[in-house]
Amino acid sequence: MDNALVVYIPLLGALLAAACLVAAFRSGKRRCLVENLPTSKTTGVFIGLVELKGTAEAANPLTSYLAETQCVYYQWSIAEHWSRTVIEHYTDEKGNSQTRTRTESGWNTVDNGGELIPFYLQDDCGVILVRPDNAKIEPVTLFNETCGMMDSLYYGKGPAGAVPDSTHQRRFVETGIPLHAALYVMGKAREREDIVAPEITEDKEAPMFLISTRTEDQVRRGFQGSLIGWALFGLILSVVGFVVRDAMWNRNWETQIGTYIFAAIGYVCANALAWIWMVYNALVDLRNRVRQGWSQIDVQLKRRHDLIPNLVNVVKAYRDYEQTLQSELAQLRTQLDATPPGVVGPNFHGVKETVIAIAERYPELKANQQFTSLQKNLIETEERIALARGYFNEIAAHYNTRLEVIPERFVAGLGGMKAQTLMLAEEFERAPVSVAALNESQ
Repeated sequence: MDNALVVYIPLLGALLAAACLVAAFRSGKRRCLVENLPTSKTTGVFIGLVELKGTAEAANPLTSYLAETQCVYYQWSIAEHWSRTVIEHYTDEKGNSQTRTRTESGWNTVDNGGELIPFYLQDDCGVILVRPDNAKIEPVTLFNETCGMMDSLYYGKGPAGAVPDSTHQRRFVETGIPLHAALYVMGKAREREDIVAPEITEDKEAPMFLISTRTEDQVRRGFQGSLIGWALFGLILSVVGFVVRDAMWNRNWETQIGTYIFAAIGYVCANALAWIWMVYNALVDLRNRVRQGWSQIDVQLKRRHDLIPNLVNVVKAYRDYEQTLQSELAQLRTQLDATPPGVVGPNFHGVKETVIAIAERYPELKANQQFTSLQKNLIETEERIALARGYFNEIAAHYNTRLEVIPERFVAGLGGMKAQTLMLAEEFERAPVSVAALNESQ
């Protein structure tokens, strides 16, 4: 090789090492996401990126093609084995024509298919709808069998035709998510359009949409292994470029060991800086989710504030309108904004009990269509506030934990990040939701 080109070999090694560093910290970012995101209960999910654990449930599950197992997702394929002998003609070193034979073999996919449906993730608190389209799905193996043409499976599930040079062996493989399987789910939650309940669905801006039959720890260790593997490979490449250059120049590697150590130290320093950047960004992302959780509470309080005047007008139409009731509604109207946790000021409370009390005091109101609609909207808003409060407290508690553990606490100190006080508002309750109720609403 031209000596002018040999000079650039260390540069090529450095570029490849940098590419490995990028790949390593892409995996590291996902590992941080798994570590930093708290596991929510289905009753505590609100808008935003969430992590959940539970079992896959469906009122009308699928039946998989090969294993005939009840499931919410399955994918199957049938591959056929082939083998053939190839005769090659070539010229040897002496210029003589020669022939030789070799055997080629392989597997060709002859049929495949699959299905998936929206399903419900159930934990010990309730259920949440999951729409798995375009998610990265990590299933379990439901069926894996290889057989010959005399087996009933061969033509019973496979096609009638054969591939060229077939050995008449077929491999049947099916993966899926069985009903009641334990799942780890990370994805973007949004509010359903039909009822007051969240759902997990695809969001192109979300950093991850994962549905896995592996545990959280297995998922985390998978990203951790990828991070370490890419980082070590990059370290090797950062040194190998210099080693190859010196070998081509016939240099004694012992005299160049200082250069190799310098290259390795440079890569390690870049690795450390990238780690600090990754951890700091992960904490900032977590802090922003805390702020987002608080803003969702304000949104729902404003919605409730706009509904209460209409309730007042409806109740005023009745002669037995009481001064105490008027005072209660006036007080609730002032709850436009909530006092942030940790700040001195009045806290807000639930309106659900007051609305129910109004309906009990004035039986005539139950026949008033406008009052019924207002009552429904207010109670739904109350449930949304309960969802928002639960999400805020979960994400804030996890954020506080991340600020205290080592080594994240040192990075948090550099950024001046402080713990977030939890919210203690009372009288908020989210209505329980069941799979049957969700099915009826669809």
